[in-house]
Amino acid sequence: MKLSSLPKWASLALLVLAVSVRADDVEDILVEDEPVSNALNDEQVVLTHIEFKPASIKAPFLEQFSSDWNTRWFPSKAKKVIDGVEDEALLAFRGQWAVESPAGLSHDENANGLVVKTPAAHHAISAAFKTPLNNDGKTLVVQYEAKFQNGLECGGAYLKLLTADKDFVPEKLSDKTPYTIMFGPDRCGSTNKIHFIFRHLNPITKEYEEKHLTTHPTGLVDKNTNLYTLIVKPDQSFEIRLNGDNINAGSLLNEFTPPVNPPKEIEDPSDSKPADWVDDAKIEDPNATKPDDWDEDAPFEIEDVDAVKPDDWLDDEPSLVSDPEGEKPEDWDDEEDGDWVAPQVPNPKCEAASGCGEWKRPLKKNPEYKGKWKAELIDNPEYKGVWKPKLIPNPGFFEDLNPAKFTPIGAIGFELWTMQDGILFDNIYVGHSVEDAKKLSDEYWKPKHKAETVVAAAESKKEESAKNDSKKKTLVEEIIEKILTFIQKVQINPVEAIQEDPITAGGLAAAILIPLFGVLIALSSASPSKPVKAKKEKDEDKEPEEKDATVVKNKVKKDGTPNKRKTTKKEKEDDE
Repeated sequence: MKLSSLPKWASLALLVLAVSVRADDVEDILVEDEPVSNALNDEQVVLTHIEFKPASIKAPFLEQFSSDWNTRWFPSKAKKVIDGVEDEALLAFRGQWAVESPAGLSHDENANGLVVKTPAAHHAISAAFKTPLNNDGKTLVVQYEAKFQNGLECGGAYLKLLTADKDFVPEKLSDKTPYTIMFGPDRCGSTNKIHFIFRHLNPITKEYEEKHLTTHPTGLVDKNTNLYTLIVKPDQSFEIRLNGDNINAGSLLNEFTPPVNPPKEIEDPSDSKPADWVDDAKIEDPNATKPDDWDEDAPFEIEDVDAVKPDDWLDDEPSLVSDPEGEKPEDWDDEEDGDWVAPQVPNPKCEAASGCGEWKRPLKKNPEYKGKWKAELIDNPEYKGVWKPKLIPNPGFFEDLNPAKFTPIGAIGFELWTMQDGILFDNIYVGHSVEDAKKLSDEYWKPKHKAETVVAAAESKKEESAKNDSKKKTLVEEIIEKILTFIQKVQINPVEAIQEDPITAGGLAAAILIPLFGVLIALSSASPSKPVKAKKEKDEDKEPEEKDATVVKNKVKKDGTPNKRKTTKKEKEDDE
């Protein structure tokens, strides 16, 4: 319903009625909010500026993506190999890389990170270690920062510590390139986990097997810079930290699937269950008989003969009626679409009563129902238990009590598929010192995390203000819609409209009567009272008052100067 189609009386009353319908809510709209500043104060500006100076610590591998980063990192030009897929554009590692500053913060010139630049693409890039890293008898620490600048809906942000290989060519890095450890976040849909996988050499088969952490910790998918840390000690214990907090810990010997060490015994693959083996623990009692009064045909439910039809039951009212507000679509063609019929809606009269239509007694559970008779179960005297194949010594058994002695690491790489671009990596540490890794995070990650917290708080305040503004606009629209709907119903059936919405009706009455009373009062106070004739004659005998003066008459003062004074109308007539 358009405002231009409203009756004049309704249009004039609309504004006052809006206040009447939801005065308590509209009052909030009329109160001006304090303006929200988008700018940060001086202290916040200082906090959100990221300073940079090269790290003072030393490590087998430390990367902060300085200006000469492209002399160490080389993107792959390889292609993935997937059975049945021949699309070269899809298989190629076509994702672009760049070194850029993090979004949303001010920073020094060299405060940069490695950024994924291509959405929905395979990415691969790597950097070789100066010398292969061997952690035999040493603690291994892997730490890096990851920032999902555009969020992360589906993609990986994990790194791979590549197995040392003198023939490794960075440009040929692919998903088939051998790695020693894979660590970091991975998300797609409802799956959100932090990987920890290591490849372990089977001393018997001489083949590497992937060992996956059985219980994966959950990663963060916000847009802040998050710190991922993996610590593996010579005692075979490991620890995963997220932003410095321990979120998973255990032993390499117990927490991985498949386990590092196979079982000593296995089931004999040539063994089979004997033909006379009985593995049914229970059987039906062969001596049981069905009771004579057992009626298998009795229904589960029967009519409740004690039920009585409610007094307000409407037998002649249908449960559904045509929608009175239904309108035939403008593009409806009777010849092609047939006669238009209004959609059916629940009968409002039925909602006010116990029900409509033909009344039927409700059903209740049949007390005589017993169902199909079955003999009672008893213990099987022939039962031998659950059959299992016999165990034999495992020919593939070995015992490695030192899986933390990983295969030597020769390079680090990112080999990813991601739907989102903007993933930023920075401050990568691979070494043996937990203390140095913490010092690095205290110097670079903590200030960055604090700055992002300040910015996030300011953004949250801004978004909350915008949300409140939107909510107020929605409330006004809701009130106006309520008014227009009521006026439309009034035009169809005034009595029913007032009964359904007395509050709006009262507001409408106030909108009409209050201005009307105001006009009447104003007119009443402005109208002069009629003079009484006797009173008028009496007043004529009195000296005219100064307020009746209409003419200015000149006289002369004692000093000879003219003197002007106001004269009455009667003096003017006498002079004439």
